[in-house]
Amino acid sequence: MTQLTYQGPDIFSDLPNRTPELLVVVDAEEEFDWTKPFNRNNREVASITENNRAHEIYDRLGVSPTYCVDQCVAENPVAVEYLNSLVKEGRCSIGTQLHPWVTPPYDEDVNDFNSYHGNLPESLERAKINTVTDTIEQAFGVRPRIFKAGRYGIGPNTIGLLIEAGYNVDCSFVPHTSFHSDGGPSFIGLQDQPFWLDDEKTILEIPLTKGFSGCLAGVFPVSMARVFDSDLALRLRAPGILSRLGLVDRATLSPEGVITVEQIRLVRSMVQRGKRVFTLTYHSSSLSPGNTPYVRSEDDLREFLIRIEDFLTFFRDEIGGVFTTMEKVRDEAFEEAGRNQIP
Repeated sequence: MTQLTYQGPDIFSDLPNRTPELLVVVDAEEEFDWTKPFNRNNREVASITENNRAHEIYDRLGVSPTYCVDQCVAENPVAVEYLNSLVKEGRCSIGTQLHPWVTPPYDEDVNDFNSYHGNLPESLERAKINTVTDTIEQAFGVRPRIFKAGRYGIGPNTIGLLIEAGYNVDCSFVPHTSFHSDGGPSFIGLQDQPFWLDDEKTILEIPLTKGFSGCLAGVFPVSMARVFDSDLALRLRAPGILSRLGLVDRATLSPEGVITVEQIRLVRSMVQRGKRVFTLTYHSSSLSPGNTPYVRSEDDLREFLIRIEDFLTFFRDEIGGVFTTMEKVRDEAFEEAGRNQIP
């Protein structure tokens, strides 16, 4: 189990008048039964082309998502053709996602612990990062620069390996969350806004948006976030009690299992506390009913798409925010560093 210690200042913390920005990141991956053990033979990606239904919304609103594709997507000709057409039309960007159990070399046992690739030996993690990176470069003609750890399984060697492989943006961090109970990393106490992962400012972390709302959100100690993940607190139903009392609630910015009003409440609370960069995330397979717990039917899918459009419209019209991309946020971070004369 890894307690991550990567930390840096919020790059945009001293800019209270900065316009809020929203990114959309899609975990583009194979379909599999989330209730069953990981299996290297699960490689079907038919749901990728179904993401066109979300692009009907994105095209109207001017949103360009980043698809973090894994090995199964990058080696599938139909999926690559579809995503390449979006890239060529300027409708999306391509990044990397690493699912170690379907990415060669296959030198580890397939189990929960090894599904977090940061738990693998450094040499094996390096080999898998290089494999998926090279596969994506061959498929899309451009070397990817944006990385997301599958299952958020970043480890003590991961950042160095990403720099070595040429990445300059990572979006693997899940703020205020611990996966220790499942053998994964803990992000408790780490930054929930963009920050540099190395002193040389080679690679920028743009965390997933997960945070707090409620009357105590502004004073809730980030170290206390572990109460939402501890076995004892869950048995005592502490998170639900805190939420029902309106004291503090933890939520993820996603249409998957999070209704629109909860997404709005989260972002309003974070904006009031000076947060300015937000990431909406979901899995590509949710666009085809039956693949994820969040979308089991056509009715679920319609609700899922409504959640996306309603939140994006809220962010633009009520928050006064703008839609951006990973690349643009990194460019802005460099510009801010230059204004502050940071070497």
